[in-house]
Amino acid sequence: MTATQRDKAAAFRSLHEQARAFVIANAWDAGSAMLLAGLGFPAIATSSAAFANTLGRQDGKITRDEALAHCKTLVDAVTVPVAADLENGFGHAPGHVAETIRLAAQTGLAGGSIEDHTGDPTKPIYDFDQAVERVTAAVEAVKSLGAPFMLTARCENFLHGHPDLDDTIKRLQAFEKAGADVLFAPGLPDLKAVRAVCSSLSKPVNFMVGIPGRSFSVPELQEAGVRRISLATSLHRAAMSGVYNAAREILDKGTFEFLNALVSPKELGKSLQK
Repeated sequence: MTATQRDKAAAFRSLHEQARAFVIANAWDAGSAMLLAGLGFPAIATSSAAFANTLGRQDGKITRDEALAHCKTLVDAVTVPVAADLENGFGHAPGHVAETIRLAAQTGLAGGSIEDHTGDPTKPIYDFDQAVERVTAAVEAVKSLGAPFMLTARCENFLHGHPDLDDTIKRLQAFEKAGADVLFAPGLPDLKAVRAVCSSLSKPVNFMVGIPGRSFSVPELQEAGVRRISLATSLHRAAMSGVYNAAREILDKGTFEFLNALVSPKELGKSLQK
């Protein structure tokens, strides 16, 4: 690990140790990463779904090699720390997860996440013991690096038809005990559930904004105990919604009123900075 990567990893860890919550912005290519970093976000994250969409695919349909190359592109584009959505580690066995973590660290990432979603719609969540074994393997891989790398462990219950808060907390506590640095349960239904998760853990909790009705303000999440707020596909969908609406205006009305709301090329250029 280079000195620069160590500095980024240290900066990333310090963001989780401050008293207030911070927002990590999910980018989908080098340009969006540079724009978001230039606007002032202190860290960037990948989004597996947003990246897959840029390739014309659905979430879960990219390979590990593609994901790692994407990570390297974002890392090289910005000076702020970058963390990766590494899905389920691109394999079911603990050894697959460990190898993914080792390869991810080589791209210059400051951290990455591993989830307990199998990718199999008939059995979407790994059994408890297997889920813990996979996180344990990821932790051991991080230790073998001999360098800082923040591991996030995700429980996917609420995104995949198993909205069991008790089981979610049980899994997150086990992931914490196994050595994960950050805990994450995307799709929590309300602030009461967010508070329950945060109060049950001693390490930082990440909350995902992006689901209408299940997304809360930074002050609300901070008060509930959240330390990191990620945006998933939100910004990518916002960008593509702008394209969609502009295209519909052109095709349906033959007008170009959308131009009046656009940021100028000069202003965009100012933000495209490392």
